[in-house]
Amino acid sequence: MDILTIPVLSDNYVFLLYDSHKKQAAVVDPAVATPVIREIEKLGAELIAIFNTHHHWDHVGGNHELLARFPQATVYGGKEDKGRIPHQQVFLQEGDTVEFAGRQAYIYHVPGHTKGHIAYYFPPSQGEEGELFCGDTLFAGGCGRLFEGTPAQMVQSLNKLRNLPDSTRVWCAHEYTLKNLQFALTVDQDNEILRQRYQQVAEDRRKNLPTIPSTIGLEKLTNPFLRWDNPSIKSTIGLEEPERVFARLRGMKDNF
Repeated sequence: MDILTIPVLSDNYVFLLYDSHKKQAAVVDPAVATPVIREIEKLGAELIAIFNTHHHWDHVGGNHELLARFPQATVYGGKEDKGRIPHQQVFLQEGDTVEFAGRQAYIYHVPGHTKGHIAYYFPPSQGEEGELFCGDTLFAGGCGRLFEGTPAQMVQSLNKLRNLPDSTRVWCAHEYTLKNLQFALTVDQDNEILRQRYQQVAEDRRKNLPTIPSTIGLEKLTNPFLRWDNPSIKSTIGLEEPERVFARLRGMKDNF
């Protein structure tokens, strides 16, 4: 399974999954359709699936036009997003699976950013890395704002993702990494790995290079929103209980 990163809008990423053997494609969170159609046509492929993580327009805005061009494609989304994702046909919940390119993806319900948010996790297979498509739940160096969920829900959701293998590649849907790490340094100042990551990301962005994918292992070492139980961060925040630490971090980031 090949993964193509398509930058769209001001800071979104759309991910195109490609099965070179069958000449089939699937797309994750198509904010807009035109660049996706262009890439599919370059590949000479057939779009068979649209995998949506949640209902926000910058993740589903291309559904209608993609279906007009590829009417055979099936639209997937979370069960709790029924009526909010354009043309949704399959309503997924925790424990369900989907298949593409001979690989099976497990569905995680990860509410917090929205109540119906889901993530798609492809475990490692035949020499290929594990792949996590997590929408706006987990970002490189950060996490999504809590528009429809609670801190407790988001901690539980992020903990599910934190427990995936360290080598899992994290395909999040926005290029927010540099600012996320700038914030992270304010609450985790003595983290040398974080400092090194920030310097590398700053250099990559100067060259207009994407910082995605990350890995679960790197996020556990440098992302404060996966480090609510780290003693240094708890000391900086002045709180102990995980949900309260997370809530304080999220509030600080919202105003950063």
